Amino acid sequence: MKRIASLIVASLLTLSVHAAGPVEVDRIVAVVNSEAITRADLRQRVEQVTHQLSRQGTPLPPADVLERQVLERLIVERLQIQLANETSIRVDDVTLERAIGRIADNNKLSMTDFRKALERDGITWPRFREEIRNEILVARVREREVESRIIVSDAEVNNFLSHPENAVGQEEYNLAHILLRTPEGASPDQLARVRAKAEDVAARVARGEPFDKLAAGYSDAPDALSGGNLGWRSAERLPGLFAEAVANLKPGQVTPILRSAAGFHIVKLLDRKGGSQAGVPAQVQQTRARHILIKTSEVVSDADARRRLTELRERIVQGGASFADLARQYSADISASKGGDLGWIYPADTVPEFEQAMDALKPGELSQPIQSPFGWHLILVEERRVQDVSDDRKRAAARNALRERKSDEAYQDWLRQLRDRAYVEYRLEDK
Repeated sequence: MKRIASLIVASLLTLSVHAAGPVEVDRIVAVVNSEAITRADLRQRVEQVTHQLSRQGTPLPPADVLERQVLERLIVERLQIQLANETSIRVDDVTLERAIGRIADNNKLSMTDFRKALERDGITWPRFREEIRNEILVARVREREVESRIIVSDAEVNNFLSHPENAVGQEEYNLAHILLRTPEGASPDQLARVRAKAEDVAARVARGEPFDKLAAGYSDAPDALSGGNLGWRSAERLPGLFAEAVANLKPGQVTPILRSAAGFHIVKLLDRKGGSQAGVPAQVQQTRARHILIKTSEVVSDADARRRLTELRERIVQGGASFADLARQYSADISASKGGDLGWIYPADTVPEFEQAMDALKPGELSQPIQSPFGWHLILVEERRVQDVSDDRKRAAARNALRERKSDEAYQDWLRQLRDRAYVEYRLEDK
């Protein structure tokens, strides 16, 4: 019977195709090493990007320009996913579900409502899951291939700390940029062609064309399709080239064309603000806290973990049970042997989900169950204090700031090398 039903469905589909007239057959628009990108892949991503840009209010570049830009993004993304697969980087279903759960939470939606919202935007659930899995893969590739290899020397840390402006960040900048990437080992002719393209884009910016539209149409940076927006960053967390170039700009002004190892840049200062504690502050608030961790697995679901912690919380609140004793008995964290005591915690010592929940508590207050990438937590804040930052902490903070400053430049350079080494065949114009 199942086979008969399948034949009936197939016949109906065939009839509907013939009734509708000729249908365009999917075709290959690019070959990336040994994998194909099809017209359907490209059309789907173009529709998604068009919807995203429209929702952001970003003017759309011409259709053919946007199509080529999106195709190049697909090529670079495919190269990174290929590398992840070749080097056995995987994203398991538990990690994927947690990531999707955090996205739904950030949008203040239940999972059911979140799926409905995606469907209203024309995004199927399997497709969304695959896109998030790929984003995590790309992030892990970047971490392993780029960020793990960034070296910050002691001399660089000493130099950073020797400048008073780095002790307390005086300003933050909201920037957008356009990158015209140059090939590795580019010839003078290649450099001249890319420079000419950068000058043309810069001239169009000067004539008043929307910067975000030009970024979406011409930038080779990963953030091109979000208008090239880098978001708010303190000066020490910007690439040195950018920080120096925007230091004296007013909001709305644009830098001259900047040259880096990755190519040519045009940077626009969207806004700036001062007085933020962005660098390595002299004093910070510390929190002393305990926690109980329940990890999820194939056996322990999110619902199970949350229920267990809710029960433990009731025993503490209603029955007067000792948090420390319950932590020793039930917590899956290494701190269990110390009754869940985490000691004095500095800002950014924990993952954002944990820190946000902890910071919302008053001394002596017990949290509701909260989720982080490690599982589910019950948090007890014991006390707080404001302390001078130790020299070791200052050096660690300075090292992190310098690593972040180097990260974008290193990633751009690595992407250029990855792209230049790959075999890419364009068939977009094939009939």
